[in-house]
Amino acid sequence: MGPTLRPRVKICCISSLAEARMAIQCGADALGLVSKMPSGPGVISEATILEIAMMIPPTIASFLLTSEQNVAAIIDQQKRCRANTIQLVDRLEQGTYDDLRAALPGVSLVQVIHITGKESIDEARRIAESGVDALLLDSGDQRLPTKQLGGTGRTHDWSTSRRIRESVQVPVFLAGGLRPENAAIAIREVQPFGLDVCSGLRVDGQLDESKLVAFLAEVHKLANLGTS
Repeated sequence: MGPTLRPRVKICCISSLAEARMAIQCGADALGLVSKMPSGPGVISEATILEIAMMIPPTIASFLLTSEQNVAAIIDQQKRCRANTIQLVDRLEQGTYDDLRAALPGVSLVQVIHITGKESIDEARRIAESGVDALLLDSGDQRLPTKQLGGTGRTHDWSTSRRIRESVQVPVFLAGGLRPENAAIAIREVQPFGLDVCSGLRVDGQLDESKLVAFLAEVHKLANLGTS
């Protein structure tokens, strides 16, 4: 899928029913729910993930962010949390995407690619051909002693993300350091299917309605003007 005039907007690190309702009311297309991670913000209990996932309307995607790398563990976690999309923030080590799809029919699979250099392009191309529904390009680093698997608040080389978006046949979400002030630039430079934002919309760790409204306004304004 190529560029879209109005990127989908995923609000990540949702921490409560109140934040979920705010994001939905403001026009989010998807909500991200973060399970246990080696580092980073936004982690909530699986009980809270289930509670939020069950109240999200079916027209809005509920993303379970998982750091599990074993297909059996991912399947069990999804069945406990009931999100309709799995966001794999690390590489699969045991099992395949086909195994996940067979066990979880109707659940979408989104693989995160952490942009660390040109090698990420080859990884993205390979994963895009492996049966996932979408890629999400983020600014983490799996090579560190304590892995960074998202929520860094850093942008990465968007020219690399643009090359990935141009060379794969699945939708691409852009994440990492997005905020109201750079949303338009990100859309113009990468032309992603969707934007994924967390820390750029928060004040003292809490989702800020004014920042959320400003971010969505930028996205819609650029869509109305066109991306060219």
